[in-house]
Amino acid sequence: MVRANGAVSLRELARVVQTSEVTVRRDVRALESEGLLDRRHGGAVLPGGFTRDSGFPQKSHLATAEKTAIADVAAGLVEEGEAIVVGAGTTTQELARRLARVPGLTVVTNSLLVAQALAHANRVEVVMTGGTLRGSNYALVGSGAEQSLQGLRVSRAFLSGSGLTAERGLSTSNMLSASVDRALVQAAAEVVVLADHTKLGSDTMFQTVPTDLITRLVTDEPPAHDDRAATELQALADQGVQIAVAGAGSGPTAAEAPPSGRQARRDMPLPGQRRARGGSPGKPGAQPLRGAAVLPDQGQAPQDRARVADLRRR
Repeated sequence: MVRANGAVSLRELARVVQTSEVTVRRDVRALESEGLLDRRHGGAVLPGGFTRDSGFPQKSHLATAEKTAIADVAAGLVEEGEAIVVGAGTTTQELARRLARVPGLTVVTNSLLVAQALAHANRVEVVMTGGTLRGSNYALVGSGAEQSLQGLRVSRAFLSGSGLTAERGLSTSNMLSASVDRALVQAAAEVVVLADHTKLGSDTMFQTVPTDLITRLVTDEPPAHDDRAATELQALADQGVQIAVAGAGSGPTAAEAPPSGRQARRDMPLPGQRRARGGSPGKPGAQPLRGAAVLPDQGQAPQDRARVADLRRR
């Protein structure tokens, strides 16, 4: 599965092999020790450093339930008569399907998939950028796309990407896509990032949105015991990014208007949040990182070895 898709979530692996995420996580560690894959927060990718960019057919089958939940929350941020920009991606495509119900909306996009989702929506105006078609994600890129965005001003931008860290912000593995995304950001008063938990902590080559320009992050709740993802969320919140977690009791109205300044604020408690030892009263501490170095599991039971072999074949 990792060879075919470039990346896969632990949830998807657990579903395919019909076991728990805890068990799959242990097996993935064993495969990583053999150099067959690299672990990422909530998933695994092909070995070799930065996460590579998978094509649309592969991405469309990854974390589908999470993307749907994220799109539901993000759509609740959009008001009637608003003008917004929506970038390319499978998560933003899910958002576009829900925006078709918002009357008086104007959507500027460089994504053919976003435009297609809104093509038959009543009272929704779609404005396409120019540019050259990038077939792997059905997006318009290049100088034509960037020039068509000059002088544009909208209320907010909705963007996705290949990775998100508190240190570098949102990033992608394609230079042309990154350049257009930066132009989309320049056109918006606010920036909303849509990223499922598998992208938290992943870093790719080209920065698109630095952390200090991200107004809000809409994500899903990381799997249980994923302390690294929870730590990344806390680090983003500490830098002033508002966090909305889909599937954690959040609804479309959970996010309020952004506060002035860059003070840390969360729309809801971060998943798995607890106070760190020695933390100040009333201030939740970031979850500690657990040991990153994992030795090969030499004492695996026969059934565990069989499952690892099954994952290796996939």
